[in-house]
Amino acid sequence: MKGLINEAVKQYLSLRMKHRIEDYMLHPEKAQEQWFKRLIYDAKATEFGKKYGFDDITGPDTFRERVPVHHYDDLKQDISRMMHGEKDVLWPGEINWYSKSSGTTSDRSKFIPVSQGNLYDCHVAGAWDSMALLYHNKPDMQVFRYKNLIVPGSHQALPEFPRTRVGDVSAILVSNMPAIGRMFYTPDFDVALQSDFEEKLRKTADIVSRQDDIAMFGGVPTWLIVLFRMVLEKTGKSNLIEVWPNLQAYMHGGVGFEPYRETFRHLIPDDNFVYQEIYNASEGYFGAQCDLDQSDMLLLADNGVFYEFVPMEYWEEKYPKTLLLHEVEPGEQYAVMISSNNGLWRYLPGDTVVFTRKYPFCFRIAGRTQQFINAFGEEVMVGDADKALAQACRQLNAIVSEYTAAPVYIQGDNDRGGHEWIIEFEREPDDLERFNDQLDLALQRINSDYEAKRFKSLALDKPRMMAVPKGTFMRWMRARGRMGSQGKIPRLANHRRFVEEVVKYQSEG
Repeated sequence: MKGLINEAVKQYLSLRMKHRIEDYMLHPEKAQEQWFKRLIYDAKATEFGKKYGFDDITGPDTFRERVPVHHYDDLKQDISRMMHGEKDVLWPGEINWYSKSSGTTSDRSKFIPVSQGNLYDCHVAGAWDSMALLYHNKPDMQVFRYKNLIVPGSHQALPEFPRTRVGDVSAILVSNMPAIGRMFYTPDFDVALQSDFEEKLRKTADIVSRQDDIAMFGGVPTWLIVLFRMVLEKTGKSNLIEVWPNLQAYMHGGVGFEPYRETFRHLIPDDNFVYQEIYNASEGYFGAQCDLDQSDMLLLADNGVFYEFVPMEYWEEKYPKTLLLHEVEPGEQYAVMISSNNGLWRYLPGDTVVFTRKYPFCFRIAGRTQQFINAFGEEVMVGDADKALAQACRQLNAIVSEYTAAPVYIQGDNDRGGHEWIIEFEREPDDLERFNDQLDLALQRINSDYEAKRFKSLALDKPRMMAVPKGTFMRWMRARGRMGSQGKIPRLANHRRFVEEVVKYQSEG
């Protein structure tokens, strides 16, 4: 019976590929024009639409002239009103679901509206498009014959917003999973959506270690590595193919996968196993790998989002120049700007992309418009780091003059990731280990994603810290040719080059 279901779904996905995806691959301007008109029409009676005269916006040029660029802080008051139940603010009607992600410089978390249209026309549609691309590349897929393992976050009602449910976008998607997906999902929903993540992993490991029919899994690599090590310990097997002989694919996204690739190769020693990257953010489902032999992703141009792209030279401007999709050039770095069916208008999520080709428009994620570390899904921004250091300094009467930080990637089967901080003190604390502890605790208070990854050291170990002699950073900057008023020390990086260079100059100095 399940084999027949897989064949039926396979036929549906083939038609979806031919009549929908290939259309916007070749003619993305048509899909973008249709969504632009629909978004403006649907929102013209909202407070936002009335404020900016959506009634007489004639096209993207008028829209760009009239509507300013928005960051989260620009919209958070309106979003708060929506979370209290107010209707027709940024988007028509009342919105009851909100995805939670790492915060801004003034808030611990952001709450992104997830309207019904955004849920189904963007997130769910993106999931189906990703599946269609996966089957198109690998026609022998058996996703709808065997079980599929997803480890989502959780959602909850907040006392201050009793009319809403707030949680990870993964939890919202699982809670609203189509009936056909529920038939092939593991673990059960009660386990998958519980809020105690350590208990969730333990129960999930108990369930899936007794199953032998898992074909695909999805989720953040950090947590999956923890889960899979628990499964191997319970089963006594040496790799996941021995546990799940029908294993075929991993749909991954959220953090760069390269640091984890070797770990997964050891966990899944099968050259036919498929890795598909997706780009499903709290703000929307934006991309999916369309050719498994290439590392870029297809921009999902027909998913409830109207895109603009900000060239690098305009990132710091209050009213930046933007390009429409057909105006971008491969090889150039752009900040992504979206207007979408969740009420985010000319909104900057903070991600940057580089297009690799046109028709179809494919891209790779280049990074963030701000300095950050997001090797394990922790999304630590430079503002978080600055505030955490300031709190630690106040606690221990220390003064930091310079610093940089980077990820510590997983090396062995039993390792966990972490962060390494290189700090030059103007006034060094009496106890460096205690300073490190205070820095770690401050970051957990400031950043909810970092706190989740640090919970009982399941995914991230406590930070490593090295205090370097005074003058180390100056010698490093001089060697890089970055001395002067425009030379800025990179505080955070999602790679280790800067940290290793500073350590090198410390040892030579």
